[in-house]
Amino acid sequence: MKQNYFKIYTNSAIIAIICSLVTVGLYSHFNPNLKYGKNESVPANYASFNSMTPVNMDFTPAAAAVTPAVVHIKTTYTPQQTSFNSHNPFFDFFGDDFWGRSPYQAMPQQSSGSGVIIAEDGYIVTNNHVIDNADQVQVIFNDKHTALATVVGTDPSTDLALLKVEEKGLPYIYFGNSDSVKIGQWVLAVGNPFNLESTVTAGIVSAKGRNINIIKDKNNAAIESFIQTDAAVNPGNSGGALVNTSGELIGINSAIATPTGAYAGYSFAIPVNIVKKVIDDLTHYGIVQRAYLGITPAELDDDLAKKNGLTNHKGVFVNSVTENGSAAAAGVQKGDVITKIDGKAINTIPELLEKVGAKRPGDEIELEFIHEGKMKTVTAKLKNKDGKSSLITKEDLKNNSFNELGVAFRELNDEEKSKYQINGGVQITEMKDNSKLANSGIPEGFVVTKINKKEVHTIDDVKASLGSAKGFVMMEGFLPGYPGKYYYSFNY
Repeated sequence: MKQNYFKIYTNSAIIAIICSLVTVGLYSHFNPNLKYGKNESVPANYASFNSMTPVNMDFTPAAAAVTPAVVHIKTTYTPQQTSFNSHNPFFDFFGDDFWGRSPYQAMPQQSSGSGVIIAEDGYIVTNNHVIDNADQVQVIFNDKHTALATVVGTDPSTDLALLKVEEKGLPYIYFGNSDSVKIGQWVLAVGNPFNLESTVTAGIVSAKGRNINIIKDKNNAAIESFIQTDAAVNPGNSGGALVNTSGELIGINSAIATPTGAYAGYSFAIPVNIVKKVIDDLTHYGIVQRAYLGITPAELDDDLAKKNGLTNHKGVFVNSVTENGSAAAAGVQKGDVITKIDGKAINTIPELLEKVGAKRPGDEIELEFIHEGKMKTVTAKLKNKDGKSSLITKEDLKNNSFNELGVAFRELNDEEKSKYQINGGVQITEMKDNSKLANSGIPEGFVVTKINKKEVHTIDDVKASLGSAKGFVMMEGFLPGYPGKYYYSFNY
């Protein structure tokens, strides 16, 4: 009898345990958030998980606002040629109908990039390298309609260009403030990589004030203070928009760091505060008004600090001072360390160039610098490269460009035009040794009829053509007494 009771109790206990386990299992199955731990009163979690993970970031409002204002730019250009004589006996024999074109005429080529509409009446900003030397600039809008653009102006020193299309009521992007951009913040890159129109990528700001030595400027006045991001940017993105999550323009995408030619992790954008200044100058003056501080700066590293007895490594070292320059007039001397401009800390050369580059000749800035161990604050009035505080006019630019050639011209008279069967031209009468034209191989007595494929009839035409040249000049003409046309080219 006792054995029967024992069996009953044992079986009951086993059944109770099995039921308990089944109950717990079923509860766990239908409540997957149930966790087990030694201290269930203090649940563990990732700090700020909900607000920081990319999964919860919504870029759609910014993308929707910005995409219609980013355009695809296609350019057509003819590869430049070196000097040659176009007189060819085979061409004379067979003529135009056989060749279809001059045997020396290069086939037009195309390239593409991106641009950003900045005003409803058709102003578009892009990179200078996107439209450099273009014969035709075509703009393809987000809704697929197209228009031809004219180049309002370019600034090779910042790699920016301003275009204009005859359109009204266009969508455009609002300017942000690149000074307020923070490292680590989310950004979107919008453009047309590999001809894939209206492409949006996301990333964060990796660094500011980057100098990657990519801009080549004939005046050695390049300003590089790029915003570095890890948003994917590829060939074709150049000239496109870098925006914050509010859809405000904070930069123009310009370059990538890559060993292969395609995106490899980092891209670089021109800060919008530089963009605003450049396009304002191009719109109001036709040229960029570049201001100079008048110093040769150097990065303040350990060796330079020890050599000059400096204990603080913050700031930009003044390696030399230009006589009669802005800094010299304000009392800055060689060996000083500039620490702030207009109250903003300056620790690198790109930061200094960016702050000064946003100003015009005649503007005043507040300089804070260390001189012989003491902090000083002064006001400096900025000057142009000619040492003047006045703005440069288009005519000044033309005359300066013209004088750099080192030659003298005269215009052809009516009798000469009739003799040579031309509408006009200018003849080189004198040439200085080692001048730009002398080094190009062009001889005295040469008659110039075209510059960069535009006819020149007067000396003023020569000035205008040189004033608008963007680094490369090709002169076309003839040498009296010799048959055929000649072409001479040189960097300018």
